[in-house]
Amino acid sequence: MELPEDSAEELYEQAPCGYLSTLPDGRITKINARLLGWLGYRREEVVGRLRFADLLTVGGKLYHETHFAPLLRMQGELGGVALDLVAADGTRLPVLVTSTVKTGQDGTPVLIRTTLFDARDRRAYERELLRARQDADRERDRAQRLAATLQRSLLPPSLTAPPGMQVAAHYQPESADRIGGDFYDLFPLAGGRWGFFLGDVCGKGAEAAVLTSLIRYTLRAAAVQDPHPETVLSTLDAALQREYSGGPRFCTVVFGVLVPGEAGCGVALASGGHPPALLLRADGTLGVLHTPGGQLVGVLPKAAFTSTAAHLAPGDTLLLYSDGLFEARTGGGRYGEEALHAFTAGLAPATASTLVEALTQLVTTFGDGLDDDVALLAIGVPPR
Repeated sequence: MELPEDSAEELYEQAPCGYLSTLPDGRITKINARLLGWLGYRREEVVGRLRFADLLTVGGKLYHETHFAPLLRMQGELGGVALDLVAADGTRLPVLVTSTVKTGQDGTPVLIRTTLFDARDRRAYERELLRARQDADRERDRAQRLAATLQRSLLPPSLTAPPGMQVAAHYQPESADRIGGDFYDLFPLAGGRWGFFLGDVCGKGAEAAVLTSLIRYTLRAAAVQDPHPETVLSTLDAALQREYSGGPRFCTVVFGVLVPGEAGCGVALASGGHPPALLLRADGTLGVLHTPGGQLVGVLPKAAFTSTAAHLAPGDTLLLYSDGLFEARTGGGRYGEEALHAFTAGLAPATASTLVEALTQLVTTFGDGLDDDVALLAIGVPPR
């Protein structure tokens, strides 16, 4: 098959891009028909009469004089620069400009050859991308505000310490975009006693928020009826089994009762599969309040829960925390419970606020290694 012929002149004039040649001072000496058609000029209106900068917007002229032209003189070639041309009717034509300098035998510039590609479709695409990104940013900000608002509704706005005691708490979400599943509370009961709990539900997001809300109010209501820690957790377990019989919805939790007195405060607590509470003594030692055998809440029929008791003397502080604290990733793997125990032992003795502040600073050092939410609750008796 015979191939169709194509003249060099026709290729230049009707190329799919614009061509023009200018002298070193910018005066246009040659321009192809494609670019003239884009701009709506006649050839005699441009050649020998206008400079390349005359075709640019005000901002484009400034950029051409301060950046484009100096770089082209230094480098001899410059490509892919986005500029806007002004057509004869005043409309703008976005283009991508590539220029090369032709030099004489002595190295002196004699001509600048420029290729211009129509960037209207590309500019429209970029605007669509920008709008989509702005919409996504707004939606993400909205989701973060919604998550933060809902998260605050799942935690007490402030904690009131029992008379003669100190309390501090902190909650650090793993992500600002998702609602976490950690929770805590401290509230008065009859007879001068106080109930407290800290736990972690399975999952994230709206379902976790619903489960957290159910757990918090169930624990409070159960403690009013019978504040014995094992009984409270059994009541919660029955409520979760009844509410979520069609699928697993469970939590780990520590529930306890404080009995303040003149010589300090008695503590009784029970655990359902939660990390053990820590007791920082006034003499600088660390105690671990183990509750072995305590099972997850809401998983097994007739789950067993175990309890323990302790006494907070003046200067002692009790710490409850969620597993996100020691499961954070560090350079050597997971942070781990042993490292957490060593860190807190180094703080003893410590007030509730000092302890929570130090642990909050520790959490910030994990950075992106924080894989889960972290909840902290510290209750202490001031030193004499």
